[in-house]
Amino acid sequence: MLEQYFPVFIQTIVAIGFAASALGLSVLLGNKGRKGGDKDTVYECGMLPVGEGSPRFSVKFYLVAMLFVLFDIEVVFMYPWAVQFKELIAVNAMALWSILGFVGILTVAYVYALRKGALSW
Repeated sequence: MLEQYFPVFIQTIVAIGFAASALGLSVLLGNKGRKGGDKDTVYECGMLPVGEGSPRFSVKFYLVAMLFVLFDIEVVFMYPWAVQFKELIAVNAMALWSILGFVGILTVAYVYALRKGALSW
C-alpha cells in the first residue's frame, strides 16, 4: 500500500527541492543593490507619499459587503439543491422543509438588516 504513495512522495521532494534551490540561487546571484532613502520610499504613481495612506470608509460599505457575501453564499448552497430538487423530493419531503427553513432564517436576517438601516444610504 505504501508503494501507491511513492510518486506523491517523490513529487513533494522535487517541489520542495525546486523551491529551495530557486530561493537559494536568487540569494546567491541576486543584485546586491544599495539601500538608500529614495529606494526605500513608497512609490505611488510618481507622487510623494505625504499624509495618511488611505481615507476612512463608512461602516455601511462593510455592512453591504458582508450582506452581499451572506446572500452570495446562500445562492451557492441553494444551487445544488435546486439542481437535485426532483430527486430530493422523490426520496424525502423533508428536503423541501429544510430549504424553506434555510430561506426563512435568511429572510429574517434580511428584514433585520433593512430595519436597522444597513441598506439605506
